[in-house]
Amino acid sequence: MSGKVKLLTLLGSYPNTLPIKEGKVPSDLVDFEFADFKVANKGFKPLVREAKFDLGELAIATFLQAKAYDKPYVLMPVLVVARSQHHTLAYNPERGELTPGGLAGKRVGIRAYSVTTGVWVRGILQAQYGLDLDKVHWVTFEDPHVAEYTDPPTMERAPAGKDMAQMLLDGELDAAVVGDKLPDPRLRLLIPDVEKAAATWAEKHGNPINHMLVIRSELSRTRPDVVREVFRIFKEGRDIAVRAGNKNAAQLQFGVEANRPALQAIIDIAFDQKLIPCRFSVEELFDDTTRSLA
Repeated sequence: MSGKVKLLTLLGSYPNTLPIKEGKVPSDLVDFEFADFKVANKGFKPLVREAKFDLGELAIATFLQAKAYDKPYVLMPVLVVARSQHHTLAYNPERGELTPGGLAGKRVGIRAYSVTTGVWVRGILQAQYGLDLDKVHWVTFEDPHVAEYTDPPTMERAPAGKDMAQMLLDGELDAAVVGDKLPDPRLRLLIPDVEKAAATWAEKHGNPINHMLVIRSELSRTRPDVVREVFRIFKEGRDIAVRAGNKNAAQLQFGVEANRPALQAIIDIAFDQKLIPCRFSVEELFDDTTRSLA
């Protein structure tokens, strides 16, 4: 097969992807048709449940589960979103002081048990703070992205219509994984000195990966030229953001080896948390075409 290809693409708008979405990285081989989602994670279920897109960003824990259930996508060594995770865990100080190691026996809210931020946070709490995860009472609000995965029976589903931040303020939760920003000024970060703690983690395990690029396995098999062109386009989009002075874009690594420590860490954490049935090797996440991209 040859010729120009149009790819139905799931992609959020970030400094590193806006140059692509705005047509600033021309290509003679690839056109993108961008799916209409305000935030990319709203498209994760259609991607893994319906195989709706040719190309898309996907949370790494969701991809690991998708691979475990033989979804028709292969990973590309392209970081779309990466950040530290220590600052995503919050509590209400008006209801007493709380420490990471003190979460045993507490009720901790999380959007979904298998959501990537939560997977990283649990791994961090266990490895850095010695928390026994089985002693935490986890409260979830959404189903997993991958329909075949079932939450552990110990999970509790919050009542319909409940708001996680309000549950924190009301004392129905002791802590919660709230995401990148505190949803209420009365809340406080649970992990002290988050920047130092995150730097310590990154030095040993790499900077946590949020979203990477995935592409249809069949497309990767039949059109390696398209895969290589997509890699070039996304790398150029990242480089444009770096030249514009974006510090987050400068941290986005491309290639298998550059991402190996963080990929190995999330594989180990996901397996230990029983999110995937086997401990994949890093190499298994890619095929011959995507593994060779650098």
